[in-house]
Amino acid sequence: MEREPLVYINGELVPKSQAKISVFDHGFLYGDGVFESILVTNGVAFKLKEHIDRLYDSAKAICLDIPMSKEEMIKTVVDVIRVNGFRDAYVRLIVTRGVGDLGLDPRKCQRPTVIIIVDKIKLYGEEALNKGLTAIISSVRRDRVDATTHEVKSMNYLNNILAKLEANAVGADEAIMLDDRGFVSEGTADNVFIVKNGVIYTPPRASGALPGITRARVMRLAEELGYKVVEKDITPAELWTADEVFLTGTAAGIVPVTKIAGRVVGDGKPGPITRKLMERFKQLLGDPSEGVKIF
Repeated sequence: MEREPLVYINGELVPKSQAKISVFDHGFLYGDGVFESILVTNGVAFKLKEHIDRLYDSAKAICLDIPMSKEEMIKTVVDVIRVNGFRDAYVRLIVTRGVGDLGLDPRKCQRPTVIIIVDKIKLYGEEALNKGLTAIISSVRRDRVDATTHEVKSMNYLNNILAKLEANAVGADEAIMLDDRGFVSEGTADNVFIVKNGVIYTPPRASGALPGITRARVMRLAEELGYKVVEKDITPAELWTADEVFLTGTAAGIVPVTKIAGRVVGDGKPGPITRKLMERFKQLLGDPSEGVKIF
């Protein structure tokens, strides 16, 4: 029988089935916390340092003091991955405001809760990668950048979930969300790219999109392969008439989209630029120069 994964909670390792937090933790009560998702491939934690940098930026944005240095956090994540022994894994690193009372005042929380989960995840199967996803354009708008901004990777994901529910209701794989101006922002858990006449476009941070770690590496990879990459506002019409559309994310990697709101994208198959990026990106995963070697 396969050993049960161990979960790190505030310095202790406990079996997955026994991993618990207090019901008075403000992460549970109010979604008051931040998180990161990290992919481990062939013993290498992809862009681990970049993920930790973003975690601390997110925490700073919500005035949450993480009770260890970045260096200590990286070492702790590496140690927990090693203890679990997974050469290929999905890591969820969570820092909540901690235990308080039933009021929402953050000052009542004495110490943040730090949780590290090492497990497996598979968002899309080979069929989705080969044929492409179907997507809708959600009626749920992305929260404004001066509200609960999604530039911060917080535990407040209700905005995303409402959009995902709309996709589920009509049998679509994903929902693409617009910002409050009506421009494309991102998917429910992925950054959006389109290709038109050989140029790759992606929405800017002003759209409320998360500054994705995978997004940044894919942009650089595309430029290394000789493609022009432009950050600009993208309208729904530009989405519908794109030659290619693809999504990027930690768990998803690069995933093609071949149908949006009933419109076929391109010729209805993953496009040549998307396929080339998928092939090259897969080669980056597990490369020690692209992350932190665990095993």
